[in-house]
Amino acid sequence: MRDLVAIEFLTVDGVMQGLGSPDEDTDGGFTHGGWGAPYADAIHEAVTADGLTETTGYLFGRRTYEKMAAFWPSQPDENPMARQLNETPKFVATRTLTDLSWDGARVLDGDLGVAVHKLKEDGTGEIATLGSGVLVHELMLLGLVDRFRLFIHPLLLGTGKRLFRELPSPRSLALRSYGTTSRGTVMVEYDVLRDDDPS
Repeated sequence: MRDLVAIEFLTVDGVMQGLGSPDEDTDGGFTHGGWGAPYADAIHEAVTADGLTETTGYLFGRRTYEKMAAFWPSQPDENPMARQLNETPKFVATRTLTDLSWDGARVLDGDLGVAVHKLKEDGTGEIATLGSGVLVHELMLLGLVDRFRLFIHPLLLGTGKRLFRELPSPRSLALRSYGTTSRGTVMVEYDVLRDDDPS
């Protein structure tokens, strides 16, 4: 059985939108794209190599997949993240894409909950979801997210899309690990507790 881990880069006020490049995501007139760049080169200080080796699959929403597929396949294998992404199976939750160009990527078939539950049952390790805020929210509603690995950057943007939105009921979390970087980013990892889990 695999755990589903949502890996997210956030500002202190919870914005997750368009951290990669200035024109990455301008929905709603968002003009702060590229906000994550000043913190990127220190991220490795807060994580261990195990985070990559434990990942046996990736799950993306359509928009995140398109951004990732436009960049990572052309990156050299000397980059450990590129090697891991390019060699690991990738699954895309989409109703519009049918032909995926990235090697090892395929469209999830059928109902999202059923398909993701089957992915979790198939194999060991972790399925990592990067970004994909709409998808992660749907997975939260379905009770399919097992863990959050949040990288919280020392920045307030005041505007933008938030990862955490309305839920039908509170969700309890248990701290699993944490770390910091020299740029002031805090990494916190939480397990999502189930209703029948007293811890």
